[in-house]
Amino acid sequence: MPTLTPIELLTPRLKLRWLNESDADDYFAVFSDPQVMRYLGRPVWTDRAQALDQIAKMLANQANGTGLRMAIELRETGRLIGDACLFHFDDANRRCETGYSLASQHWGRGYASEALEALLGYGFDTLDLNRVEADIDPANAASGRVLEKLGFRREGYMPERWIVNGAKADTAFYGLLRSYWQARR
Repeated sequence: MPTLTPIELLTPRLKLRWLNESDADDYFAVFSDPQVMRYLGRPVWTDRAQALDQIAKMLANQANGTGLRMAIELRETGRLIGDACLFHFDDANRRCETGYSLASQHWGRGYASEALEALLGYGFDTLDLNRVEADIDPANAASGRVLEKLGFRREGYMPERWIVNGAKADTAFYGLLRSYWQARR
């Protein structure tokens, strides 16, 4: 597992930074939105304490090197609008998974790809990853477009891999190799 230290990643419109307890209200607002949770396979948050609990877990994961979840903040306003993460690090194979979520009012503006591009750059350049994987609901076409825009390739499909809110849900697997990333740049 990598050694993770607090960082900030800047893009033209966004700042990615470690989450902290002062983010609880904005973080709760993101994950209490049924539209955001639709494809995440977890229940909608109903209490601010869930945000605090999740932030504490993320800080513990960062401290022990098992996961890196960054707040996505609008530089113009300083407001948290979502998160992006690298997790399930496999050191022997220099591989991990990625995920991201945005408040629904910020969808369709390119923020997800802008944030993920910065995080992937950190993963490949600083953490020396060779491969990053993503597992999405194939019905989430917007997420598939984000991944493909960044050079991910759809590598597989697994029907009924998850049970989400009592319903069977499929998975589309995507992978991004360091060589794809470098060729894209």
